[in-house]
Amino acid sequence: MTQTTQQTPPYIPADTMEVLLSHEQIHKRIAEIGAQITKDYAGESIVLVGVLKGAAIFLSDLARQIKVDATFDFVAVSSYGKGTRSSGAVKLIKDLDNSIEGKNIIIVEDILDTGLTLNFLRKLMLQHHPKTMRIATFLDKPSRRIQQIEADYVCFSIPNHFVIGYGMDYAERYRNVDDVRLMPEDPHA
Repeated sequence: MTQTTQQTPPYIPADTMEVLLSHEQIHKRIAEIGAQITKDYAGESIVLVGVLKGAAIFLSDLARQIKVDATFDFVAVSSYGKGTRSSGAVKLIKDLDNSIEGKNIIIVEDILDTGLTLNFLRKLMLQHHPKTMRIATFLDKPSRRIQQIEADYVCFSIPNHFVIGYGMDYAERYRNVDDVRLMPEDPHA
């Protein structure tokens, strides 16, 4: 029986990569988005639905800037595997733990690019009959859009470059980098 395995690419030190967004820029913009969400939901409660794993750091920092009653839930999907390009197929790995029926929800995502993942999640969330649903994304790459979808809250729009850091990974690495850096093209070719 033949078994195929994907080999983990060699590690490239993050400090050798160009910084696209600094830690300071990131936290200033997240404070602004948090203030806008606080204003939009004044007197209401919300459920922040984080998309694992990439959005965990963004959700954590954003939640601390929101000054209304907020709870968390998480979903996990896969569309990248260990590569730098989306496979085009989105699969649900973990669904919500609690009911969102009749609640205000904000899907919190790390990056909106092709639109495949967020369209998939939007349809999934609507099946749970929320009161309202909005999308907050840390990064938006409109040039990569395949399916039409827009986020209600966008921290930064960026050009079509593969980025790492601030929760975003390459082969599960670099999520802990505190700024956003440009991954070299075909780093191992």
